[in-house]
Amino acid sequence: MSAEEQRTTEEVPEWKRQEVAELVDLLETYDSVGVVNVTGIPSKQLQDMRRGLHGQAALRMSRNTLLVRALEEAGDGLDTLTEYVEGEVGLVATNDNPFGLYQQLENSKTPAPINAGEVAPNDIVVPEGDTGIDPGPFVGELQTIGANARIQEGSIQVLDNSVVTEEGETVSDDVSNVLSELGIEPKEVGLDLRGVFSEGVLFTPEELEIDVDEYRADIQSAAASARNLSVNAAYPTERTAPDLIAKGRGEAKSLGLQASVESPDLADDLVSKADAQVRALAAQIDDEDALPEELQDVDAPAAPAGGEADTTADEQSDETQASEADDADDSDDDDDDDDGNAGAEGLGEMFG
Repeated sequence: MSAEEQRTTEEVPEWKRQEVAELVDLLETYDSVGVVNVTGIPSKQLQDMRRGLHGQAALRMSRNTLLVRALEEAGDGLDTLTEYVEGEVGLVATNDNPFGLYQQLENSKTPAPINAGEVAPNDIVVPEGDTGIDPGPFVGELQTIGANARIQEGSIQVLDNSVVTEEGETVSDDVSNVLSELGIEPKEVGLDLRGVFSEGVLFTPEELEIDVDEYRADIQSAAASARNLSVNAAYPTERTAPDLIAKGRGEAKSLGLQASVESPDLADDLVSKADAQVRALAAQIDDEDALPEELQDVDAPAAPAGGEADTTADEQSDETQASEADDADDSDDDDDDDDGNAGAEGLGEMFG
């Protein structure tokens, strides 16, 4: 060890070396490490947040110089987080993925009053409605900060939503006092994530801010489209094989009925189809005396039976519901059985 290195080591207090060692141990224990901004968070609320993270993430505060040294000593790319160590910050470490950590920190934020001199994080609005405050000087204070306030029905009322401070502007004493009187808390207090390092990748808050429901819907849509493609391209997979079999069965059945192929499996459907065609033809003849007695007063069937019904079901254009083909076929089979029995009886009466 050189004299300069030895002198530097000797000048570093023991508590600092111990602090850095503990930080490095923390960084090496968890899969994801982030830097959070803690500016403006009261000590009590910070302690509540720390307890809220217990069991899911660890929050560690220290001097920025020691945080930087620990990130550099931990290696594995964690030193990329040093650019975010500025101001009042802390380290948060978790075994959750960065997206889960971001959502957890966002969900833990709570409304808080804003003080004079702070910068408005968004447009501060005094909402329309009854303030519940009796007539008095307060109406003048509301009007002074730009709220459209009047005395009506025995109380002070704001006639419309009034922006009293725009985003990015400094909050004045008058605005802060009025908001406090109305109980309006226009800002959120919580741990603002500046950056997270996980599995060799650095994530920014903008990359982690996603709509979970929309993301889930996109995944489901993509899965449905992939299944569609597999079914339409007749590409069998473990998930699409039952749909392809159902589809093939429906197409084979439809072809057999249209071609009047004699088969034990199609007999009832063919009889039902023939019976429906005879009934439809009989219904078109006005002279009942020209018809056999069995076909007089016969009404046309409400819908094509047997084969045409199956063809319609089989020719559905929306293959996204391919999984329903099996149920549809089963339902058609049940209907066909009933129609087939009725058709057989009808023809029996005609030709028996």
